[in-house]
Amino acid sequence: MTTLGNDEWAGMDLSVRRGNDHDPSWFAGLNGLADEYDMIIVGAGISGCVFAERGSKELGLKSLIIDKRDHIGGNCYDFINKHGFRVSQYGVHLFHTKFDRVWEYVNRFSDWIPYEHRVKGKVKDIRDDYQIVPIPPSQETVNKLFDANVHTEEEMEAWLDARRSVNPDPKNGEESALTRSGPELYEAIFKHYTHKQWDKWPEELDASVLARIPVRTNRDDRYFSDQHQALPKDGYTRIFENMIMSDPNITVRLNVDFFEQRAALPKCGLTVFTGPIDAYYASQGLPKLEYRSLRFFEEYHEPDASDKSPHPGFYQPCLQLNYPGPEVDFTRIVEYKHKPNQPAEAKQSKGTVIFKEYSCDVGEPYYPVPNPANRELYERYQALAKDEPGVCFVGRLASYKYFNMDQAFLNALECWDEVKAGGKVAARTELGEADGPK
Repeated sequence: MTTLGNDEWAGMDLSVRRGNDHDPSWFAGLNGLADEYDMIIVGAGISGCVFAERGSKELGLKSLIIDKRDHIGGNCYDFINKHGFRVSQYGVHLFHTKFDRVWEYVNRFSDWIPYEHRVKGKVKDIRDDYQIVPIPPSQETVNKLFDANVHTEEEMEAWLDARRSVNPDPKNGEESALTRSGPELYEAIFKHYTHKQWDKWPEELDASVLARIPVRTNRDDRYFSDQHQALPKDGYTRIFENMIMSDPNITVRLNVDFFEQRAALPKCGLTVFTGPIDAYYASQGLPKLEYRSLRFFEEYHEPDASDKSPHPGFYQPCLQLNYPGPEVDFTRIVEYKHKPNQPAEAKQSKGTVIFKEYSCDVGEPYYPVPNPANRELYERYQALAKDEPGVCFVGRLASYKYFNMDQAFLNALECWDEVKAGGKVAARTELGEADGPK
């Protein structure tokens, strides 16, 4: 087992982070601020930047954005590292959406390169040999792993039906998964991967956690099926720069912790809080909500003359290669060189950089842990937030719910609509289920 240690960034080289812009005033602390703002926004990620940008453009509101991190963009933050590759500090991000409002909005701030994400898994077949197969499982997956010999959707459906358990009321994740995949796919793809992600076996998890595990009956090997799938031409951070950087109504201060500096902040008409909702109420003595976090371990590889790789210049055949088996304790390897929005120097590089990804309990909050105790606790926090005067709670951390990027944008836009309308709650768009841990 890999020892992760206490320093969550020990595995990444953050010594060089270039390719982005900033204003020197962002690092001036609380110096040079106005006495009052229309909004103080806690968090410079998707939700915070949407509120500031919309507030300025639609109502001329002046906002102060503060963030305890040293960059804008939240978990979408990316940069060019010392080897010339554009990488993401908080794990790979893939933009996809079915929401036209979101697609139109993000196109205001970036040019986009079409990109359809495909995930592969390195999985042992029935002969104990490793195969590279599509994830989610499809016809190709079962043919390579189990010699299923299926070639049509009807044959695939019949293969699954012969293996799926019939259980209208599954009591845990394992029972739920077996109704979706049957035992072979469950053992090969889902069981150990789930344990690595959550540090719990599927039978220890809510049935809801594995209720929507994807199994394809066709040959579509795309990870997403949304109409709009693309990567920002100049990276994700540039989107946030274009949203807020040149707007005189928006002031930014980084390396400022809301809870440490709260008493010294200027006056404001509205506080927009995009952080963890339980952190806001820490003084109330309630338990903390549970999250799973991630650690990333970076490796640089440059092939020598003896390299006979079937994918020369690359470490692996795709951007994301999952390792669902118990043989290794990381969940996946991401190789950013495969992204088509890499700068020219990266595309021409002989070397490549990879990131091995591990799931853990301590660190940045990524994924809410779904169980009855956490749901009940969040509802208590939600009731407190509803009655909190002068504060609007927005975003995935404030909602204790994992959002895809497009869902985070739409949630923020619709929350802003309600604020603009004086608190009148409109019908929210049904966001659907997010991708969750991949």
